[in-house]
This record gives sequence, C-alpha cells and structure tokens, in this order.
Amino acid sequence: MWPETNFTPVHSTLPDALARLADHIATLPVTLAALSEQELTEHQPGKWSKKQVIGHLIDSARYNLERFTEAQCMPEPYRVGSYRQNELVVVNQYQTVPTSHLLMLWQNLNQQILYVAQNLTVQEIDRRLTYIDNPTVPFTLSWLIQDYVGHLEHHLKTLYSQ
Repeated sequence: MWPETNFTPVHSTLPDALARLADHIATLPVTLAALSEQELTEHQPGKWSKKQVIGHLIDSARYNLERFTEAQCMPEPYRVGSYRQNELVVVNQYQTVPTSHLLMLWQNLNQQILYVAQNLTVQEIDRRLTYIDNPTVPFTLSWLIQDYVGHLEHHLKTLYSQ
C-alpha cells in the first residue's frame, strides 16, 4: 500500500506522465460507457467492482489535487499523509451512484490535475515533500505527480482485465 508501493515507472518523466493522463481522461469514459451495469457492479468477494475502482480513483484524484496544490504554497518539506481508501469507497456509495456521474467526476478532477500540473514552474516541480509516517524519505512534487499517474494506471489495468 502507498506510500510503501512505488507506482512511478522507472524511466518516467513528468511530461510523459501528463501525456498519459490526458490520454486516460479522453479514453476511460468511452471504454467504461460501453459496459453494462452488471459488468460495472459485479465483483468477487473482498474485491472492488469496476464502479468502486473508479470511486477509489476519484478519491485518489481528490486527495492528490489537494496535495499538488497545497505543496506549492506550504512550507517545505510539504508533508503528505494517507487516507482511508476502503472506508471512502463505502461511504461515498460508489457502487450505487450512477455511472455517468462517476465518470464525469473522475474526468473533471483529473482534468483539473492536468491543468495544475501543466502550469508548474521548475521551482514548483522540484519542491520537497515527505511522508507524514516516514519523514526521512524525501521526494519531489514531480515524483508525486508521476506516481499518481502510475497508481491510476495500476488500477486501470485491473479495470480492463476483470
């Protein structure tokens, strides 16, 4: 689990990650809109449905948008914490919310992340961050954004392979 799991591809660059994010923003809604409600809601015991995975990605986008923006205006190193992933999927009712709402929310949050990330200065990209639970492991805002896209892609693989 994050932050122990590093989702950043080895040869990743910020421009490459942002190009991949833009592609996902355009293609994911089209891909999932072609699925039936049954395909979107069915799941194995202890696993999330496709709708719940999208819900988790919405929560990830919400938290990361906050991180990406606050890291620019808070003292360095900005401290990044985790959030209650499983509980949020349940309390946000992602399994029963209309799929069109989930896709629109996911798409809009990620479009905002793209706007924020594309307008970062060199100084902002290199801002120092640490984990609240392990402040001895420094990283940059650029790395965090790339890791966000890698995390998204990790879950998209599970969406397409289920």
